[in-house]
Amino acid sequence: MNVSYTGVADFTPAQQKKLTSRFTKLAKLLDRNGEKEAHVVLTAQRHLQRAEITVNYYGHPLVALESNPDTLTAITSALDKLEKQILKVRTKWRDTTRTPDAKAWAVSQPKEKAAAKPAKSGNASKTPAKPAKSDSRKAEPTGGRIYRVNSTKNRKPMTLDEAMMEIGTDRDHISYLDADTDRVHVLVRRKDGHFDLIES
Repeated sequence: MNVSYTGVADFTPAQQKKLTSRFTKLAKLLDRNGEKEAHVVLTAQRHLQRAEITVNYYGHPLVALESNPDTLTAITSALDKLEKQILKVRTKWRDTTRTPDAKAWAVSQPKEKAAAKPAKSGNASKTPAKPAKSDSRKAEPTGGRIYRVNSTKNRKPMTLDEAMMEIGTDRDHISYLDADTDRVHVLVRRKDGHFDLIES
């Protein structure tokens, strides 16, 4: 990560190593967008050292300001604030952009209904009861129909702890979108009271 300092920045090698690791961690949070530049402005006000750190995230500047008698402490505190801001913006962006497109949903619905109608009319046109049963057995070799349960439409991603709270005592399983990996997971309650986690 490219870090530019404005003001007096005299650090020992150990302090510089600590700051480099902190800015590397910040760069990983910004890695999705590819923006890896930070500008640090250091100013002195009487006995306080003031640190102001600015980064760009999705074209928007994020600024963290912190004051402390020690310059290194002021910078690390400002970095903590900046990490919280980035995580908050990232969570807000993830929660607001994961809704299905209304037009795509409207287009896909008639196709499903149209595909379902011929199957119903084809079964209804056959008058003998026994051939209809034998045809349905051939159409469903696995032994049953598929019913969609626990739809994740309009749901926010959740963590494993939130999924365990959601499953409660009245359900045997839950499928959810994991907040950390953005993948679908299934949490199943076993008969012995423990849980199985199936990750996709």
